[in-house]
Amino acid sequence: MQPLIRKQQSAFKITPNLKDYQAVSKNFSWEDVKKEIDFTGGKLNAAYNAIERNAKNWRKNKIALYWIGADNQKQKFTFAELNDLSNQFANLLHDLEIEQQDRVFFFLSRVPELYFGFLGTLKRGAIAGTMFAAFGPQAIVDRLKNSAAKVLITEPELFDRVEKAASFLPDLKTILVTGDVKFALKKKISGKKILPFNQVLSKQSSDYQTRMMAPDDPAFMLYTSGTTGKPKGVVHVHKAIIHEHISAKYVLDLRDDDVYWCTADPGWVTGIAYEILGSWSNGASTVVFNGRFDPALWYQIIEDYKVTVWYTAPTAIRMLEAAGDEIVKQFDLSSLRHLASVGEPLNPEPIRWGLKVFGLPFHDNWWQTETGGILIANYPSMDIKPGSMGKPLPGITAAIIDDSGKKLGPGEEGNLAIKPGWPSMMKTIWRRPNKYKSYFKKGWYISGDRAYTDKDDYFWFIGRADDVIKTSGERVGPFEVESALIEHPAVVEAGVIGKPDPLRGEIIKAFVKLKDGVKPSKKLKDELAQFVKKHLAAHAYPREIEFIDKLPKTRSGKIMRRVLKAKELGLPIGDTSTLEEY
Repeated sequence: MQPLIRKQQSAFKITPNLKDYQAVSKNFSWEDVKKEIDFTGGKLNAAYNAIERNAKNWRKNKIALYWIGADNQKQKFTFAELNDLSNQFANLLHDLEIEQQDRVFFFLSRVPELYFGFLGTLKRGAIAGTMFAAFGPQAIVDRLKNSAAKVLITEPELFDRVEKAASFLPDLKTILVTGDVKFALKKKISGKKILPFNQVLSKQSSDYQTRMMAPDDPAFMLYTSGTTGKPKGVVHVHKAIIHEHISAKYVLDLRDDDVYWCTADPGWVTGIAYEILGSWSNGASTVVFNGRFDPALWYQIIEDYKVTVWYTAPTAIRMLEAAGDEIVKQFDLSSLRHLASVGEPLNPEPIRWGLKVFGLPFHDNWWQTETGGILIANYPSMDIKPGSMGKPLPGITAAIIDDSGKKLGPGEEGNLAIKPGWPSMMKTIWRRPNKYKSYFKKGWYISGDRAYTDKDDYFWFIGRADDVIKTSGERVGPFEVESALIEHPAVVEAGVIGKPDPLRGEIIKAFVKLKDGVKPSKKLKDELAQFVKKHLAAHAYPREIEFIDKLPKTRSGKIMRRVLKAKELGLPIGDTSTLEEY
């Protein structure tokens, strides 16, 4: 067990929004949270709550978005300016005959047009969809064909991929291209209008009456990949803003004087829920960087913009740690007051490293694309048990259950399950009602993750249900082996799988990425195996270790163990559209 990181109330720069977890949880009411959200006649709009209401109050001239381009271009937008731009986009959609629940998709890098375009789509009452800028033609076809999107917004650098996909998309009528579009306008794609985004937008009025929607009306959809089949479209509704608002307030501790940097791409759910909706509904200024990972540049951004709250991924944290402690000392990072992590479970070592170099620990939290918002978290005011997911968000009922739906006690491994009905829970899986129903059993949402609770009601992640390894009769979670491996000073990252074995059922195999300058050797393999034996358990060490340059990950930074296993066993990999290049 890792040493507890205790929180001293006197050490906080600012008293946390969630000062007393137990008291708030005991008296929590979603009806009370709704009072922090603007409704009109029982209806609401997520974009109105994120941006428009701020543009109508004292925050109107406050910076909402600080944007940094890949070549260090810089722009900033007030709440009022973003509101006007999103109104213009909503008016443009009106001219394009986009109506309520029509699908409008964005295939863009992290450029300003993505942010105000997304908001404008929600204002119009249409359904917004986002895609990673790294997607190829087939990934584009899979999403736009299934969703029957009518409008696509893209940029010149991505247009060739759109052109290759467009002929397979009969429902797509209009392609809007940002920036310098001369070459794109010369293209002819049968049945599609190609329009210059900035030019047609500039002709639109900045006055628009935002449509107030029923709470369960769809607002946005995101495609997530599985082991088999095509990616599935997860649909979220306007009332999701209720959950995203309060979780951003309690977990990320956001308030209107914060400068907040979420490093997530809006192609996945964190970028939508906590870079656009939940953060802006709390009035925070958001930093967006449209460039590649670089430790010095990241630290420079924190220094230049005086970032106070930083939400990033375990992969990025481990890469920053691998870059060394000395580089951190070159920058003034004293503005930081709260650090959080998202994308995959956070190992104990990066938490301790954050405490050492920033004077602050990273706070892990757990949720999924399907949940639409954070469900289990470590909070600013709560002691951290490194490696733990934390405790459920107030208003969320989480439990560990067996396959029959029976609740399990402390220390008993089972299915991580949530009582349905939280505001950001997915509405459906697009055009796949049976797939949606498969998530719910015995009155619970079944997450597909295995976990356990301890005597203090902290939740601990073990692995995906199909990732858990059974070796010589013992069950081993890959995450705990990975965590043990990265405690070793030579290791940056590790991915662990179970490999069939005639004697033991399965053996543990680890794929290990070493720090720069460390040479792979049999001696190091033996050393790592013994290290895990000593620090974890005698039965939980990897009997096979393979050194690799890069682990397969989703673009959100999650290690894809199924890809490692498929390659190891010569099995089909399944959908790879959300993977980084591998």
